Amino acid sequence: MNSATNSYDAILLLSFGGLEGREDVIPFLENVLRGRNVPRERMLSVAEHYYQFDGVSPINKQNRALISAIEGELTARGIKCPVFFGNRNWHPLLGDTIQQMVDRGAKRVLVVVTSAFSSYSGCRQYLEDLERESASFGDAAPEFDKLRIFYNTPGFIAATQENITEALRRLDAKDTAATSIYFTAHSIPNSMAEKCNYEIQLQEACGLVMEAFPELSWRLCYQSRSGPPTQPWLEPDVNDLIADERPDNVIICPIGFVSDHMEILFDLDTEAKQKCERLGIGFQRVQSVGTHPRFVSSLVDLIELRMGMVDDTEVLGELGPGADQCPADCCPIGR
Repeated sequence: MNSATNSYDAILLLSFGGLEGREDVIPFLENVLRGRNVPRERMLSVAEHYYQFDGVSPINKQNRALISAIEGELTARGIKCPVFFGNRNWHPLLGDTIQQMVDRGAKRVLVVVTSAFSSYSGCRQYLEDLERESASFGDAAPEFDKLRIFYNTPGFIAATQENITEALRRLDAKDTAATSIYFTAHSIPNSMAEKCNYEIQLQEACGLVMEAFPELSWRLCYQSRSGPPTQPWLEPDVNDLIADERPDNVIICPIGFVSDHMEILFDLDTEAKQKCERLGIGFQRVQSVGTHPRFVSSLVDLIELRMGMVDDTEVLGELGPGADQCPADCCPIGR
């Protein structure tokens, strides 16, 4: 690669966004649901989940910690490039962050989206938001390039394996053969899943992780379904799976999420945990990869690769041609 061609003068960590107080709950949900035909009573029901935690999601705090970790790794490798933070749905909002980058004179920006897997909501929708928000800046808008997804990078896999090992230690089960690993990811409509590699990538990542635990059984399941009952979404739901299989012990690994947020706090740490307690099932939840040093290192490996500072980087799995960049028609929404 030609380093001059692939030089960047800023990095943008782009995420979903999380609220940071009770007064944020309704405005945040209205942002998330804008343009979607969701009954207000359903929105108010979801709001109650947030109020249980005083309206504070950990995702913004964890993303700021991730930015700090990325900056530290960049500095350790002698890379001078500022890292900005923007969100799709809550402050710091993407448009405000683009203004900050324009004010700093940024012309080419490398975008790290906090989604390890390909889907409309985890990939294409972020690209659409970048295009829409950039339009108001005209010729002053920076050029944005999205970093490739990282579900099968060595650091993502190793960090997940180490976090599962720690969860096993906390469980202290006498018989690991009676322990099941349930990997969870956000459910999406079947029509969306059919248009992308979301399920394939999840299965691949889970298989790579479980190479370190050949004695344990595992399943991929889903959580946080939000669509109408008449619309098919990916299944099984994690809580249904717990009730159907009733293993002696379950370790839930939210592999589909980079950082903890409200859907992990409510769907897993609250609902799934309570279901296990009612059924007498041992329960542990694996930490998300967050700021795990091996995960951060793999992200910066990919940044170096895109910047043209290295010719290649070790990546697990079959990426296929052109995997370092999203094609123009990647991850359509489906109908």
